[in-house]
Formats: sequence, C-alpha cells, structure tokens
Amino acid sequence: MMADLRIFSYLPNPRVWKATIAARFCGVDVEVRGASGKELRDWLWDYDARPLAQGERESLSSFARTGRVGLTGAQLFKTDAFLEAQPFGNVPAAFGPDGRTGIFESNSIMRAVARLGEARFPLYGCDAYEASRIDSFLDVSLVFARDSQIYLLALLDGSVDAAIHARAKAAFAIYASGLEQALSPRRDTLVGDGITLADICFAAELALSMNEHARAEQLSARGLDRILHAGIRDEYPRVFAHFDRLVAHEHFRQDLGPYVEKLLSKAAA
Repeated sequence: MMADLRIFSYLPNPRVWKATIAARFCGVDVEVRGASGKELRDWLWDYDARPLAQGERESLSSFARTGRVGLTGAQLFKTDAFLEAQPFGNVPAAFGPDGRTGIFESNSIMRAVARLGEARFPLYGCDAYEASRIDSFLDVSLVFARDSQIYLLALLDGSVDAAIHARAKAAFAIYASGLEQALSPRRDTLVGDGITLADICFAAELALSMNEHARAEQLSARGLDRILHAGIRDEYPRVFAHFDRLVAHEHFRQDLGPYVEKLLSKAAA
C-alpha cells in the first residue's frame, strides 16, 4: 500500500516531525525516508529516494546539482522529476502517492497531513476563525524559524558571530513573548480547547533551537551566552511548561522525547 504522504529529508529533523506528530493524531500514513545531512550527498534525490549504488555517480552525472542551504557547495544528485515536484530543490520534501505532487516547507507538509485526516481529528481548528488564528501562529513561526536557522547553521559551520547571535536572540524574544501572552493566564493550548497545528509547530521549532546546547563551548569562546540559557524558563514559564507538556504527550514523545533529552543532557554538561 502506498503511504498517504512520503517525506524525504535529512534526519533527525524536528521539522519533519511536525508531520509525523500530526499523523498520529489524524491516523494518516506518513512514510519518512532519509539519512544524516552528510549521507544525503550520496543519495539520489527523488520520490523514490535511495542511497546511490557504488559507481552510480558517473551514470547519473546529468542529475548532479550544486547544493545550497545546509549543503552549500556539495554535489547532489537530484532527478528532473524531483525538481519538477520540488522547484526549490530543498528538504524536507513531501510527495503525494502519485510521486508527482510535491509539497515543500515543513508547515505546509504538516498542513497537508491535517487536511488528509481532518475527519479524524481537528488539528486545523473547528471553524474558519480558529483555522486562521492557527495560520497566524504558523506565519509568526516562519519569521522566528528564518533567524533560528541562520543561527544554527552558523553554529554548525563555525561562522557564528555577535550579529547573527543578536538577530536570533531578538527573534526568540519576540516569538516567546507572544506565546507567553497567548498562554495567559492558564491556557493549556495555543488555540481553542485542544492541541492544534500551532502547538505542534511550536514544539518542533523550540526543540530544533535546543541544538545550540551542543555548541555552548563555541559560543563561550566568542563571548556569547546561549539564547536558551539556564534562566530562560523563569523568563517564559508558560512557554516552557507548555513545551514540557507537549514533549510528554504520547503523540509527541516518540519523536521529540529522545531528541530533547539528549540536548538537555548536553546543556547540563
């Protein structure tokens, strides 16, 4: 049986988990294919993505493309069909069962899952107004995610500086302050009375941001503190209490639990 949605990405990737978490709520069959970022250099990027066989690079030379975001300068092998379905050529890349309908950007992939399973669980809200409020949170998350990604990639390649750090810190403060207000005075979810796409997106983006814990020494060497420093929970208590609730939830725990635990152990060290 074909999956309702197939996703190809580097792994692990909290942004992919937006879709897999949503799928557990909605009963949608999502298949994920992929490997670490470095290993994806040796994959054929396609609906039927797979590791390249030994000696296959030469025969597939017409598919060779130069990587950009995250894999800048790497030689990647992307089929024409992949680029037709995924015009920006990035991952995560999702496909409908026909292999030709491409969906890109993690929030849109998550939305696709919610739409496929809307009869089983209303992750996109109960009416047009709730759906639009959810979209508002998702749009705000994109602004935060852009600066967050620039920051995390700079940490990864050793190019982080005070300016990049300052932009990411300001972006987090704006994002977290809004979420703190949205959860006031004692709300358990961001929209309505149940978990929605807004909560799923928030949990995944915050989990991804925690990767800075693994680069604390690099930050210290540049005279910079972690954005998610030891006292951050006191500044945004509702935000982090909500994050803890979500990570402990059965539909979140499978993906986010081990990931968050590993990064928190690095923060403690």
